[in-house]
Amino acid sequence: MITPADIVAVASSAALVILGVALILTVWRVVAGPTLPDRILALDMLTGISIGLIAVIAVKTGFSLYIDIAISLGLVGFLATVAFARFVLSRGNIQSPASTSSAKISSPAKANAKKRHGGGKKR
Repeated sequence: MITPADIVAVASSAALVILGVALILTVWRVVAGPTLPDRILALDMLTGISIGLIAVIAVKTGFSLYIDIAISLGLVGFLATVAFARFVLSRGNIQSPASTSSAKISSPAKANAKKRHGGGKKR
């Protein structure tokens, strides 16, 4: 007779194998990714796979502190993804011709603001 503990043991072992293969493939994408956005997406996926691995280990061992670690890793991974996305956006705006045309439009407004605030009363 198969007990529920046996089912959980087999399922968690299978999940660890599947997540291990996914981890190896994702690390390969980080190393061999042709573009920066591919690498950033792979790093985000690596965070998700790591959270899955930690959760499966928590279920397998019965130690619930691992769940707190997985939640913390999720928060840090989210912030890292947002930071990378902002980096890619700022890097793209510097090189794009659209940003130079918008800078030409906004430069007279900036010059007028400097004239208004640059003066002031002399004491």
